Amino acid sequence: MSINRVTISGNLTRDPELRATSGGAQVLSFGVAVNDRAKNQQTGEWEDRPNFIECTMFGTRAEKLAQYLHKGSKVVIEGKLRYSQWEKDGQRRSKLEVIAEELEFMSRQDGGQQQMQQQPRQVVHMPAVYETDIPF
Repeated sequence: MSINRVTISGNLTRDPELRATSGGAQVLSFGVAVNDRAKNQQTGEWEDRPNFIECTMFGTRAEKLAQYLHKGSKVVIEGKLRYSQWEKDGQRRSKLEVIAEELEFMSRQDGGQQQMQQQPRQVVHMPAVYETDIPF
């Protein structure tokens, strides 16, 4: 058995890009800078060393979150790692990315969190069998 879970926190490195697949599925792509602290062996001082991580989120949640995320947003992301390989222009390429399943805003100074609180709640009606409203 293997476990593929990752949790990262950091700041968005750019505004997210929302696009749709040929089948109409929503795909949100964004980068997150995550600092790694290490001691500089020459100076003895602690330094932040950034890691730049590509993230992708799919579906309705991706579409809804796209309007609240922007460069600099501080977030926590939970998801799984995915390694992809492809060939482009005769060159083999690869990437390791986080497939985001959960995203949480980390700071109230972030405009996204305040905007979310000001937006009216959207309600999705389930089939009559369940008769339950689920807010998004």
